Amino acid sequence: MNIISHRLWLMVFATSLAAMLPSNSSAERKGNSDSDIKVAPTIIERFSPEDVSETPDFQKHVIPLMSRMGCNGRACHGSFQGRGGFMLSLFGYDFKADHSAITAGDEPRVDLKSPDKSLIIFKPTDEDMHEGGQIYEDGSWEHRVLKNWIQAGAQFDADQVAVLDRLEVTPEELVFSEKDQTQQLTAIAVWADGSREDVTPLCRFTTNDDQVAQINRDGLVTSNESGDTHVVIAYDKAVIAVPVLRPVSQLIGENYPEVPTPTKIDQLVVQKLRKMGIVPSDLTTDEQFLRRVSLDIAGTLPTPTEIRSFVADTNPDKRSQKIDQLLETPAYVAKMTTLLCDITGNNDQQLVNVSPMRVGPAQEWYDWIYDRVEKNTPYDQIAEGIILARSRLEGESYREYCEEMSDMYREGESFADRKYMTHYWARREFRQPEERAIAFAYAFMGVRIQCAQCHKHPFDVWSKNDFDEFKTFFTGARFAAQPIRSDKDAFNEYEAMLNSLDIDKSLRGNQQRREFAKQLQKGKTVPFPELVVTPVRANSTRNTKNKKGKGLPSRSPEARVLGEEAIDLRDYEDVREPVMQWLREKDNPYFARAIVNRVWATYFSVGIVNPTDDLSLGNPPSNAPLLDYLAQEFVAHDYDLKWLHREIANSRTYQLSWLPNDTNRFDVRNFSRAVPRRLPAEVAYDIIQQATAGNDSMGSYLSDIDQRAIAIPGTRLVGNSSYPLQIFGRSERASNCDCDRSMEATLLQTVFLQNDFSLHTAIGNNQSWVGEVGRSMKTEIDKKSTETQRIQAQIKRLYEQLGTGRDAVERLTANGKKERAQEVRQKLAAGKKRLEKLREQLAQAKAAEKQKPVEEVNFDSPAEMVEEAYLRTLSRKPNDQEMNISLSHINEAKDPVAGLHDLMWALLNTKEFIVNH
Repeated sequence: MNIISHRLWLMVFATSLAAMLPSNSSAERKGNSDSDIKVAPTIIERFSPEDVSETPDFQKHVIPLMSRMGCNGRACHGSFQGRGGFMLSLFGYDFKADHSAITAGDEPRVDLKSPDKSLIIFKPTDEDMHEGGQIYEDGSWEHRVLKNWIQAGAQFDADQVAVLDRLEVTPEELVFSEKDQTQQLTAIAVWADGSREDVTPLCRFTTNDDQVAQINRDGLVTSNESGDTHVVIAYDKAVIAVPVLRPVSQLIGENYPEVPTPTKIDQLVVQKLRKMGIVPSDLTTDEQFLRRVSLDIAGTLPTPTEIRSFVADTNPDKRSQKIDQLLETPAYVAKMTTLLCDITGNNDQQLVNVSPMRVGPAQEWYDWIYDRVEKNTPYDQIAEGIILARSRLEGESYREYCEEMSDMYREGESFADRKYMTHYWARREFRQPEERAIAFAYAFMGVRIQCAQCHKHPFDVWSKNDFDEFKTFFTGARFAAQPIRSDKDAFNEYEAMLNSLDIDKSLRGNQQRREFAKQLQKGKTVPFPELVVTPVRANSTRNTKNKKGKGLPSRSPEARVLGEEAIDLRDYEDVREPVMQWLREKDNPYFARAIVNRVWATYFSVGIVNPTDDLSLGNPPSNAPLLDYLAQEFVAHDYDLKWLHREIANSRTYQLSWLPNDTNRFDVRNFSRAVPRRLPAEVAYDIIQQATAGNDSMGSYLSDIDQRAIAIPGTRLVGNSSYPLQIFGRSERASNCDCDRSMEATLLQTVFLQNDFSLHTAIGNNQSWVGEVGRSMKTEIDKKSTETQRIQAQIKRLYEQLGTGRDAVERLTANGKKERAQEVRQKLAAGKKRLEKLREQLAQAKAAEKQKPVEEVNFDSPAEMVEEAYLRTLSRKPNDQEMNISLSHINEAKDPVAGLHDLMWALLNTKEFIVNH
């Protein structure tokens, strides 16, 4: 039995059962049954007559009217500072606070005795007096709404807030055939008491793309250029998105050509394309498919041998078989683990004081997720191991926990073997309930809830009150350096353990942790920090006092999951449990959709919802049935991540060519073709290394991931990969946003590929493919890129510096500057020591070159060498023009290997190499 209903979610997303309504307002409309249901006309119709006596409702009419006029917008009284000493809640959803702001205080905005003298009436009618200019005219329907409300006593009962059951918007979809066509939207508010009202003039209307459709404040939609978008309608707590389409061609309906749709994904994609008049591209070639799927699943280039074999294979199921093969590789596991580390925030700088050992907690975090991805653990179980993490298992004492952890580090066991991943809760900027609520919603729900900290979310149903109740779920977990004193048994065990160690008891912080590490290596059991989870007790509403007498945040015994029904937290030992239960519910609107959408984006560069971390009602999916299908089937398949990858990659939609036709040339959101896209930073760096590596090394990239960038655990970058990963946009995991990873092309990337020393070294060093070819051909590689020549160049520069130094000593001595001469002599002595080390390194480098066996990398002709270079980099053979240009350059070079070096450099600098297509 579900513990939390989804009434509010269903209210917003449910498709209206009402029959199509006419666009103009009238006194009666056809309802969702056989009988006629009275619908109140628009407020404009009712309040235009001068003799209107109706009293408007503060919640239903007055506040929405002020929203229409912009009074509670960001630029006016809805700003954090307010305007003119008058402040309203942003977007007007805190009815109690707004009523107080209007009617209370020393200078209320209403005058009950003389309504026309009320500030909210006469100031907006005076262009000179009102900073925002004239908002409405005296005697207008807006004027009568406010005046009648004030005349009736300016009432609002905060204990009798009306409940909006749903907002019915018609038409439910707009399809235009040409530019500058118009269509009026109609919005009917259906309240919990059964009453219905045409609230079209009181809604907030926005468009998600004004290049496709524009909408005015009355709900009139005007078509613009061809394409598709949504217009968003907001009233009270409801947010409705209405699709707007203008086909790009006449190939719609019966005119649409026959298109293969072998999978459910293809059927749902083409269903949308048929409405848009967009015909998908043809299937991509085998070479392009193999390169694309290898990069997307495993972040790895196919080898020339693999490409030739795949192209020659006549098995009709070879693409599906290749997908299955790639999903079984360590490279897939590493790439998927990196994605989950991005989402959950595995950041070295945020992980402090996690362990007394000088080990990398980011590595432990990575290993924990890697282990589960490798075993294809269901995604909900991975999430549960993070969300419900605790250090001590049920019935385990603090000492037993410390003994287990001490043995783990002493014996070199893997942190991945632990049931829970506690590091998620140990981050430095993840300590306050507000921080946790925001980060949790981002990671596991794919939503940006942070704006609800201060005001109602502008494009969703969440209010500040919803946020405050949601954050209560994250008050029960605390990562502590030692047990809390209220846990007397654990605290006594900690004290006894500390007293048993041969360390200075006055040490604290890092000094104490260093001593713990020493004692651990001596075989002692040492105290470990732990994630403590405390339940909500009956007296939890009372504030506790710390030693300084300051009140700590109170813990309410009740909480709600973003607008759902209240949950009594006293029924749970772990207050995070109901959140995990809610996420697992079959019809949860976020959990499955969030990860499905993010995985989809790794294959198409854009999500079905884009940005991928903004699953709000005001940012609807480009193809809602597609997202619904994938999410539902993902849950039905027990959150199987490999099923999800397999389902996407096996679709014809994924395997379409990037070459456009006349109908899909500008399509980037309906998946009618492959859109060439930048590679993730880790993959870009790895394939540079792989394409230039020797034959044996290139073939090992799918299985040997120890040195691969896709296997870097946290955010701390060291070594040769640091700079390129930064400029190619590796995720910094610094904020709750998928935008921490950049996929944009930059000038620095171009400069790196053209001029960076490390790239030239990768192309031409002795262990590279070009180096193998050179040794096999018994010719020398470009000396500028060999280790030997690099050291020789350093020795040459140092000789020159020493000579200059000796001259300086003689000159300073002759001028009587003995102290300065002595300083230079000391630098000369240090330089001589450096020279000795360089000579040793040079001898070792030369010996290594002599010992390096000569690989047989023979080619019968330069053309074969060119073909191999293209297969290594672009995963295809060169066309005739490319072959002729390449051969011409190699023949004109000082030797074939130098020409091959240049060719590899040129191929690495093509757009075709650095993008996936």
